Amino acid sequence: MGRLTSRKRITRLGFGPDGQVFSREKEETMAMEEPLEIRLGHKSFSVTMRTPGHDFDLVAGFLVSEGVIRAADQLTSMRFCAGEDENGQQTFNVVEAGLGAGAVPPDLTMERHVYTSSSCGICGTASIEAVEKSGGYDLSGDTMTVKLDTLLKLPDTLRESQALFSKTGGVHAAGLFTADGELLCLREDVGRHNAVDKVVGWALREGKLPLSGTILQVSGRASFELVQKAWMAGIPVLSAVSAPSSLAVELAERAQLTLAGFSRTSTVNVYTGVHRIVVPTTIDALT
Repeated sequence: MGRLTSRKRITRLGFGPDGQVFSREKEETMAMEEPLEIRLGHKSFSVTMRTPGHDFDLVAGFLVSEGVIRAADQLTSMRFCAGEDENGQQTFNVVEAGLGAGAVPPDLTMERHVYTSSSCGICGTASIEAVEKSGGYDLSGDTMTVKLDTLLKLPDTLRESQALFSKTGGVHAAGLFTADGELLCLREDVGRHNAVDKVVGWALREGKLPLSGTILQVSGRASFELVQKAWMAGIPVLSAVSAPSSLAVELAERAQLTLAGFSRTSTVNVYTGVHRIVVPTTIDALT
């Protein structure tokens, strides 16, 4: 297991209350970011930049997002491959995954995820159509509903549970909730998409896919790839603290997924699937 954080001595500059410039030396705690190579059949499938920790969840969730697997028994094994840094320490930065019956092995001769940064989950994809072609679970029949006040509480619950963010201020979070607001799983990572993959991977390994009747709350914006990952996992509601992209909204409409953004304590914007949000009969008009 790699370290989640590292410490570095930095210089803090600024102006004090008296207007005088100050310069102070201090130690800063930072979130780790290291590459993780995913191999299938001893061949490289993807390299992603991530925060070490819950790596098997990350690999499992990534394979779900790619349409390679849909059930726990389609992933027969995962193991760390040998690899050492300049100090001779095991890096735990390569995972070999074994696929079982029912899995859809990707064509590793075709260029796909040569490199994935921590800021983007689909960089290197040949086309949007290639990302969408495997589809996801049918969300049209998911009749789950969530009360408005419950939905609005999720960002605060997520933030209060972010241990790594409290130490570093440098990671995203994804949390899986029940319709009643119970937190089922939370994962943090320098990459938004990695945090979601870790949640989905946890669910796969626990035999919980599809994730019908659940809500995925994320700490940042709702991008196209996050909607794609929610759809592939069968999650009917995705809520974000910040804005969705136009493409995320278009995909959510096609997937019949409820997409909410700018969830901020007392207000939320619902872009698609508003029928799943239960609004109180008495509402104070906001002007």
